[in-house]
Amino acid sequence: MTGVPASAAGGPSKTGPSQMGASGTDSGGKSARGGKIAAAAVNQASLWNIANILTMIRLLLVPGFVALMLAAGGHDPAWRSFAWAAFSIAMITDLFDGHLARTYNLVTDFGKIADPIADKAIMGAALICLSALGDLPWWVTAVILGRELGITLLRFIVIRYGVIPASRGGKLKTLAQGIAVGMYILALTGWLATARFWVMAVAVVLTVATGLDYVRQAIVLRRQGIAEREAALEESEA
Repeated sequence: MTGVPASAAGGPSKTGPSQMGASGTDSGGKSARGGKIAAAAVNQASLWNIANILTMIRLLLVPGFVALMLAAGGHDPAWRSFAWAAFSIAMITDLFDGHLARTYNLVTDFGKIADPIADKAIMGAALICLSALGDLPWWVTAVILGRELGITLLRFIVIRYGVIPASRGGKLKTLAQGIAVGMYILALTGWLATARFWVMAVAVVLTVATGLDYVRQAIVLRRQGIAEREAALEESEA
């Protein structure tokens, strides 16, 4: 049957099996094409989710933050306060976008690439500005940025063997860096200026310690991956 009642057709259905097959094929083809179009629309729309929007906001904040940091010679307390506000917003969005993406299944290829770039861009911009203005030693900036870039490169090198998960130490390091850099952005004096020195010292120690731990994990992961491949090769040859 064609699915059309005989009364509606004015009598018994005369549609033959060949016609049914042709109709079914056409319907299936349209359904398949419609499914692909719908899937493409969903994938396109998924790019504009709240997690990715927060990441893009963080990227857009970077040039604005740099302009605020360097305004009026870079040492005006008012402009530094505005720069601190921009930096704080960027750090807050960093806390939420990843959590939202994982919780509500909003992970996209764009987010995987843009999120770490945005994180390192705002932190790198802050450190370089602070060192250029003479507020932070260049070696501190070199240690932190060198660690971040080095670990990112290391992750790509060992990704064929597995993924190095984020550790509690790494999250604590990120928090310490954010607080320390935020304190240096503000034009603090007195005991607060002394306190920020020690907070930055803690951040540097955590940066180095967690970096070495990631290197250890990468070596272990690579050895395990090589051993598993060799075992699989021996099993296939046997």
